[in-house]
Amino acid sequence: MPSTKEIRTRIKSVKNTAQITRAMQLVAASKMKKAQDATMAGRAYAMLLAEILESVSHQEIAQNHPLLAPREAKRRGILIIGTDKGLCGPLNGNLFKEVMAIKDDVAYVTIGRKATQFISRTKRPLLADFPLSDKVTYPEVRAVVNYMLELYTEGKIDTIEILYSAFVNTLIQQPTIMRIVPLSGLHELIEDVKKRYKITLSDTSKDEREFIFEPSAAEILHELPALYVKQLIYQSLLGAKASEHSARMVAMKSATDNAKNLVSDLTLEYNKARQAAITQEILEIAAATQFN
Repeated sequence: MPSTKEIRTRIKSVKNTAQITRAMQLVAASKMKKAQDATMAGRAYAMLLAEILESVSHQEIAQNHPLLAPREAKRRGILIIGTDKGLCGPLNGNLFKEVMAIKDDVAYVTIGRKATQFISRTKRPLLADFPLSDKVTYPEVRAVVNYMLELYTEGKIDTIEILYSAFVNTLIQQPTIMRIVPLSGLHELIEDVKKRYKITLSDTSKDEREFIFEPSAAEILHELPALYVKQLIYQSLLGAKASEHSARMVAMKSATDNAKNLVSDLTLEYNKARQAAITQEILEIAAATQFN
């Protein structure tokens, strides 16, 4: 049995660890709330984008846009959004299981150090990796989108897909893969925007709102699909961040609870050891008294 001094040292160490995990839990909870708020704030932009797309859907250029024209998917391009740090439970592991299940010809682009390390370790084709700051910024998204679109237009990949941990709720983060390019037509693009963000455009909105396009609807439409891709990747990054902070909060809460249980068990063990030591001392005193 360990000595009382050793047990006291362990109790102190576990309590210190519990303080750290508790602090990390609170920080993750705060960051998760901010990430959720940022994700919800993007819904209004998605709604406006859907309305504008509907307004210009009659343009002939819609059927000839390079991001909308059908293409045979010989080589898929998948953007994996992982995390930079660990201590977030099975979040990255579940994401990488989806990668292991893919058997097609795929080229990967990664965001986050954990995703980059996994793709490199498993010797899969890695075209590029991008850093991931704690607060997602539009310049970061722009760099990723420009690179992915360049790969697509040059024919190095035939699809643009995103694999990330979608935020469902605090306890559930769902590994999700979605294809965003190409789409066979503008109508599918619009319906995809509505479905993905649960948008319902009321008849009143469509009847009463009239857009004035300058310089022309056709020229604006030429840029809209790229904006859509940028918005989807941006929203996916925000959702992945919310999932990361949520998973870390749950993991740290579990670690804190386990530490508290361990302290309780160690305290009980300490009391038993102390009681045994006291009993032994009493027996020794009693034995010494008998001999005297």
